[in-house]
Amino acid sequence: MINQDPHHVHTYDAQGNMTCCTLEDKINRDAEEHDHAHGHDHDHSHDHGATESNLKLFLPAIVSIVLLGSAILIDIYFRLSFFTGWVRISWYILAYMLVGFPVLKDALKGIQNGEFFTEFLLMGLATIGAFAIGEYPEAVAVMLFYAVGEVFQTLAVRRAKSNIKDLLDQRPDEVTIVADRKIRKIKAETVAIGAVLELRPGEKLALDGTLLSNSSSFNTAALTGESKPDTKSKGETVLAGMINLNSVSQVRVTAAYKDSKLSRILELVQHATSQKAQTELFIRKFAKYYTPGVVVLALLIWLVPYFFVSDYIFSEWLYRSLIFLVISCPCALVISIPLGYFGGIGAASRNGILFKGGNFLDIMANVKQVVMDKTGTLTKGVFTVQEVKISSHEISKEELLRMVNALESKSTHPVATAIGEYAGDPDASVSLEEVEEIPGHGLKAKIRGKEILVGNAKLMDRYAVSYDSTLLETANTVIAIAYDRKFAGLITIADELKEDALITIRALHKLNVTTTMLSGDKKSVVKDVAEKLGIDHAFGDLLPEDKVNKVKEIKGAHGSVAFVGDGVNDAPVIALSDAGIAMGGLGSDAAIETADVVIQDDKPSKIPIAIAIGKQTKQIVWQNISMAFAVKAMVLLLGASGLATMWEAVFADVGVALLAILNAVRVQRMRF
Repeated sequence: MINQDPHHVHTYDAQGNMTCCTLEDKINRDAEEHDHAHGHDHDHSHDHGATESNLKLFLPAIVSIVLLGSAILIDIYFRLSFFTGWVRISWYILAYMLVGFPVLKDALKGIQNGEFFTEFLLMGLATIGAFAIGEYPEAVAVMLFYAVGEVFQTLAVRRAKSNIKDLLDQRPDEVTIVADRKIRKIKAETVAIGAVLELRPGEKLALDGTLLSNSSSFNTAALTGESKPDTKSKGETVLAGMINLNSVSQVRVTAAYKDSKLSRILELVQHATSQKAQTELFIRKFAKYYTPGVVVLALLIWLVPYFFVSDYIFSEWLYRSLIFLVISCPCALVISIPLGYFGGIGAASRNGILFKGGNFLDIMANVKQVVMDKTGTLTKGVFTVQEVKISSHEISKEELLRMVNALESKSTHPVATAIGEYAGDPDASVSLEEVEEIPGHGLKAKIRGKEILVGNAKLMDRYAVSYDSTLLETANTVIAIAYDRKFAGLITIADELKEDALITIRALHKLNVTTTMLSGDKKSVVKDVAEKLGIDHAFGDLLPEDKVNKVKEIKGAHGSVAFVGDGVNDAPVIALSDAGIAMGGLGSDAAIETADVVIQDDKPSKIPIAIAIGKQTKQIVWQNISMAFAVKAMVLLLGASGLATMWEAVFADVGVALLAILNAVRVQRMRF
């Protein structure tokens, strides 16, 4: 169980000895042991090993309960004559030490390290005191149930981190590369960018890359939480952790092993527990003062009545103080709260959502306003050219398109990709000079000494290029072109709504969340998308700094705000919002690094799921806090007044802790 640090846990080793560590260290250590013992592939031998390990955890408690049960039968019901004196005491001590020795050992270690008021000391004092006054069965029972609670906590933590272990299993150590028409295996960490990997059916991809084969189907569950196969075509991005399902495929590596999206995802999840929710921080501070406080109160309950009670009996008041010690152990609180948040993080990651800390679960639970970018968030961000119109008589359509394509090849914007796909490979003979990308406007350069502008209407206005505004009145995105400071034509481009965009907005409205869309695209396009989806508020023609100002305005009016985006220009707004959400599949590295929550498969429908998980986690945490305080307060009063026995104390401590643990892990089993 956990003492002053909500992330401080201890487990049993194979011999039944209790060991202490931080929750993060435990995850990493167990993952390393798992990899060393079983390799990276999950198989039935792993399940068998886990079952065997669980039995070892329970073995000391099983033997102890057999000894305790037989002792009670012999001592109370059969009253056998041999069961007296040293035989009786030795029997109970043996039953006690099987489960009590690790606790007493940790209590002594705590004292040696300057941590006097630990829960181990509380349990040690209470049970040794019970032995001292002859309450042997109760002393053993208290320690036995405490040890069983420890085992259940260990299993709960193991379940909570199982999803992280599954993610770790997705990274193969070795890969097959194709070089000089030869195939060989090398360490994944040593693969250079540009290398070609060969991936056989059933194998996992170790590094991010682009597909060289015509097409291939992949299992993307490790990244997205979706078990449905995803078919990729030649040239499309494939990510580490995807499993090839059908034919032999070749992939060109685009990122180093440590820089793959999966590696960054693992790092985010493994460090998520370091970002603690306010409730966790409160409990940490609470336990720091609570534990020594109850030790002092127990001493007062034992000694003070001597001066005020005429028929004071030493052993009776000592018994009451020992009951008080057992009841007051803060196990239920300090176990279940971090376990609840960790469970919420695990449940989210199974749904393809990464929370960078438990505090963001609380923030998402309180979100009243979700502000979204349009391109790449609600739309696919995959533009296709619809029409090319030329207004200049001085330059041909082919020549103008050739220059525009050469300039757009210098940008990574989805619009540039669409123009490239329409016009083909850029012409290397087009000599570009002074190329400049103007955020929120477009591109500017010089060709043969003359200026070319490619962007939106704001770019034309910025450089005083006159044009017929009616040309831009369309529901599609318009790319305006000016050459030599004269309007030369335009390209219309259309984006497509994501399949789950409408479902997302409806789900957010059911959660009583207001929706707002901010976009740099023109107002007519933004209005059209907002009407189709039923978005509450929509604003277009915004520069990056305009988005920042809008979010500040919304925060001031509506309180807690979540912003969802995917581009580099969204990073400042993501950082400003209470909860920044990034699309992790197509999203830029800057957006992902800045975000508090990452949606791995770019599906906006995961936004209401993230809010629902946050709400459910918060509800479970507060259920545990309320239950623990209510039961403990009631039994503490009964214990101090002499109406409760050690058995009620056991329930108030271990029983409530077990109920809290079971309630905390419930979030991991829920379907959202």
